[in-house]
Amino acid sequence: MNNQPEQNLVRPVVGRFAPSPTGPLHFGTLLAALGSYLLAKCSGGDWLLRIEDLDPPRVIPGSADAMLTLLEQLGFEWDGAVVYQSHRHARYQQIVEQLGVDGRVFSCSCTRREILASAPHSGEEGPVYPGTCRDGAYGERSERAIRLRVPDENIAYCDRILGLQSQNLEKEVGDFVLHRVDGLFAYQLAVVVDDIDAGITQVVRGADLLSSTPRQIYLYRCLNAVSPEYFHLPLALADNGKKLSKRNGTIGLVHLGNGSNMLWWALEFLGQSPPEELFHSSPEELLRWGRNNFQVATIPAENCQVKL
Repeated sequence: MNNQPEQNLVRPVVGRFAPSPTGPLHFGTLLAALGSYLLAKCSGGDWLLRIEDLDPPRVIPGSADAMLTLLEQLGFEWDGAVVYQSHRHARYQQIVEQLGVDGRVFSCSCTRREILASAPHSGEEGPVYPGTCRDGAYGERSERAIRLRVPDENIAYCDRILGLQSQNLEKEVGDFVLHRVDGLFAYQLAVVVDDIDAGITQVVRGADLLSSTPRQIYLYRCLNAVSPEYFHLPLALADNGKKLSKRNGTIGLVHLGNGSNMLWWALEFLGQSPPEELFHSSPEELLRWGRNNFQVATIPAENCQVKL
């Protein structure tokens, strides 16, 4: 059953960039920043910025401020105040309680070891939760996670870059966590609540988050909200064929000295074919060219190795 509200024919365009402050700005993160910025701005929309600092052990002190400063130096301009997930715990708790009243969540006492032992099979992100505690917490562990009850149905949507996508939540994921045993709120919950509250209509991010989207769309439905359009960008791969990331050392790190070149390479990677004479231009000139020439249709669907 699809109880999602009908989407209006025209909604004001609101995009966002939502990095995690786990280190310095990296080429892969720059792709998401640039893609979301240009898509929102070339449509005459707003571009918001959110810091996803939900998981304190992963946060590197000072990295959020450093990233914001560098983005500003590279010519990015965001609309409104920066939102920090670490300041929104009360809002997430309110939503979990609302879902509880609606009978959509349940407490789960299962340990990871127990789930691994009883899961029928594994999906893209690990073992599929078998519904052990759906009818009452199983076991004696006092610490409980809160899970969202999911249906045995396909959640289908059309990604604007990758085309039709579909996933059966019960068979491929299982009831998923909204509030973790350690007391932290889960990414799936926070990102949906944040995007609803901000009026986000476009989500532009890396293809590594593709498998999260059906869960988020279902959560939108549970909250009687309209989900945004999704644009999953190709991943930049290192020489070993794996995602280019901070684990590759200084390769791909963005700083003020190479920022203009990195923006040119990001435009090129996203299939926009910037003129070679802009390679040594200022960041402002490159962003201006991007706003005037950005085309979603030319963004490649395949992940690709990048030489920087």
